[in-house]
Amino acid sequence: MTRPLVLLHGLWDTPRLFRGLEAELLRRSPSLELYAPHLPHRLGMVPIRELASQLASLLEARFGPEQELDLFGFSMGGVIGRTWLQEHGGWRRTRRFVCLGSPQNGTLAAQLVPRRWFAGIADMKIGSALLRDLRSQALLLDGLECHSLFTATDLTVVPGWRAVLPLGSRQQLPVWTHRQLIVHPRAIGAVSDLLLAPDAAQQAGA
Repeated sequence: MTRPLVLLHGLWDTPRLFRGLEAELLRRSPSLELYAPHLPHRLGMVPIRELASQLASLLEARFGPEQELDLFGFSMGGVIGRTWLQEHGGWRRTRRFVCLGSPQNGTLAAQLVPRRWFAGIADMKIGSALLRDLRSQALLLDGLECHSLFTATDLTVVPGWRAVLPLGSRQQLPVWTHRQLIVHPRAIGAVSDLLLAPDAAQQAGA
């Protein structure tokens, strides 16, 4: 039985962003349960920790406290997902965590944004307090199967090649822009390959 897959959107987006990815995933695996919650960022004013708390409540309501999950985060959604994993105990129930164009090490595009008005964007500054805390607790992710996908020419996560988790596989996709990471057919295909792949432990034992 496949685990439910949770899809987390990024800043200025809604779950509608995933229509192309969802169609491809369900074409390949019609029985897969997908859940793409709406996390209102209010143009980046909501702190990422607050969004992670909202996510924790939504997942508890949808799946209960113990259902195993896979987690996918695009852009800011990947940082929200990581915050839930590390600060809400999500690592205990998550088997696979895939990030796409996610500023896990911060982005220069956020450096001059004032935290007073845009706390969520400021959380993605290089060296922000949130990212330092997540980095100090990165060992919590050690038991997960982690994957990072990115494009080096990303102008939203700058530099694009640093849009990676501190562990797990890293894959550069053959697209040019941040948006193409989630809408281009080649990117959707590569992401789907990872999300639907057998568990790493199963592959090792095969």
